Amino acid sequence: MKNYTQIIFIFLFLVANSFAQQEKGIIGSNNWLDNWTDFKPQLKDYDEPTKILAGNITENTTLYKKEVYLLLGSVFVTNNATLTIEPGTLILGDFQTNGSLTISRGSTIFAEGTETDPIVFTSNRSVKRPGDWGGIVILGNAPINRFGSGSAAMFYPDLKAYDYVNANYGGNDAMSSSGVIRHTRIEFAGKRISEDVYFNGLFLASVGKKTKIGSIMVSHSAGNGFEVWGGKLAMYRLVSFNCHGSDFKFNYGSRSILQNSLAVRSPYASNGGRSRCLEVRSYNKKEECDFSKKLTLLTTKNLTFLNSSEDLETDIKMNLVKEAVFIGQNTSIDMSKSVISGFNPAVILDEKIIVNQENLEKINFNAMLFNNCNGNIFLEYNSNNEDLENWYGNSAFFNVYSKSDNYETFIDTKSIKRPDFRLRINKIIASNEVDPDLRMD
Repeated sequence: MKNYTQIIFIFLFLVANSFAQQEKGIIGSNNWLDNWTDFKPQLKDYDEPTKILAGNITENTTLYKKEVYLLLGSVFVTNNATLTIEPGTLILGDFQTNGSLTISRGSTIFAEGTETDPIVFTSNRSVKRPGDWGGIVILGNAPINRFGSGSAAMFYPDLKAYDYVNANYGGNDAMSSSGVIRHTRIEFAGKRISEDVYFNGLFLASVGKKTKIGSIMVSHSAGNGFEVWGGKLAMYRLVSFNCHGSDFKFNYGSRSILQNSLAVRSPYASNGGRSRCLEVRSYNKKEECDFSKKLTLLTTKNLTFLNSSEDLETDIKMNLVKEAVFIGQNTSIDMSKSVISGFNPAVILDEKIIVNQENLEKINFNAMLFNNCNGNIFLEYNSNNEDLENWYGNSAFFNVYSKSDNYETFIDTKSIKRPDFRLRINKIIASNEVDPDLRMD
């Protein structure tokens, strides 16, 4: 009996130890990417559309798996209507007319796919490219810190005057609901509208806390993967893959939580802007911000940011690899138990941020793994990061540093059908010491 008890104890100890080693980056007892994600969507050949969606949807409507739908031009769900989408439904965005789907303020979407039957939004072209169609826009009633009423009209250059109301967002209801999106893929979105304006894979403006956002994959977007303005959201299991813009972008007083999510960047995918895995700002210009309202606060946990470069040193020399995270002025972030692997450097703080205790206490990096980065945390345009390294390198933050390639660091990044970006157990050699050779050129 005594031996049996010892065996059980040892088994439980090993299991607990395995999970403890796995706790950084995306986590799960099983690989939650299985079945519903697709890392090679360009290989898919879909049926021709059987139904067309165009103009305004003004009454409760259901999209069925048995049909294939085409988004023709700017499609708005208005008049407090609810759009319900069955698991397994396929919706194609039209290339010629910049097809897009917008859930207007007061309306809702219920798009709940399943692990084995996800909902798919993709391009209607036979040879698909990033930016083939618009994307999905959700406009809500929650607060935002911009002056005046917000409008997403910039995405719709041909919007009729009487439709402008459908592009507005913002209000005072932080707890409002715009519906549910789960187990859904958004592929080849991010149509370019003008020189500096792109659709995003999923754009959320003033979306309230009761909205459920989880298990969504945006791949090959020419714009940002996920962009959040204002609002109050808790999001989990989001995947941004090979997007040309930033993967996750939060701005204008967003008070959000992002957990257990993944961004995989290619050094060869860019739209010419400064694209990162994560960009957090409270405004783009100070004069557009109402400082009587809340500034951006982002809480993140168990994120994995990975650069898929096969030759990181060469790609850095060719200026193809940038920072993974950018933090703007007057912004708060609490980032913990996350992995940043293969960037140049890991994090950059806005040059306007004064490096002192008051400001650094608003920018928290705790229990992080910084792996194989060309420098860790820097102030923009400043190559001397001694103060920042001393602060974040303090043992009280439990940050660790390593230099391992992707094969050694993650379980399986090569598989096309079933990649696994969880940390490889017992393969990480890390220490609390900062490598003196890691620096930003």
